[in-house]
Amino acid sequence: MTNGIAAITFVAFLLLDLTGRTDDAAIIGGFIPARIADPALLDGMAAVPAWLTPLSCTLIHAGWLHIGFNLLMLVFCGRQVEQVLGKGGTLCLYLTGAYGACAAQWAIDPGSTNPMVGASGAISAIMATYALLYSQQTVRSIGPISANIVRLLWLAAAWIGLQLMIGIATAGGMGQLGQIAIAAHIGGFLVGLVLTRPLLRWRFRKPPQPLN
Repeated sequence: MTNGIAAITFVAFLLLDLTGRTDDAAIIGGFIPARIADPALLDGMAAVPAWLTPLSCTLIHAGWLHIGFNLLMLVFCGRQVEQVLGKGGTLCLYLTGAYGACAAQWAIDPGSTNPMVGASGAISAIMATYALLYSQQTVRSIGPISANIVRLLWLAAAWIGLQLMIGIATAGGMGQLGQIAIAAHIGGFLVGLVLTRPLLRWRFRKPPQPLN
């Protein structure tokens, strides 16, 4: 599943890059927060329906560095996560992460008309699950707060802090398609933290017992 997602994403990028249609694709298939409140924003254009843009935007990347880093993290973390969650769980995590990332980006600026592109929000969900599954750090409970919750809070705080530092370091320096969607990264990561345990339970659920 991870390899399939990576292959589809790369082929989509390659087609857009070779035909010089990346900027056009960003408008008609990128996630534009303002379209949620105003679906008619792109009337007259053959645009992807607004409710599907959290998925279509994952297939659009601004350049080779953008696609290269995203696919590196997807394949590295995703294949390990897939060994535990299976194909269905990994796909569910990726798709839900994509929507969670866009929801977070919408929440901070619902009137924005700047298109958001890239799969990093969805991949952030995969990275969160990878961090939970393979972290070697010993975490202790704090009072009534269980060790599992403490681990979630530490990972969330560390990721949010890292993204805020990246946002400050890159503010205003890269142009519209190059701007880093910090909120999307945070939203996708939080989705991964929340979904990991339910997906594990679903993956290793006991089959129904036959009746005698």
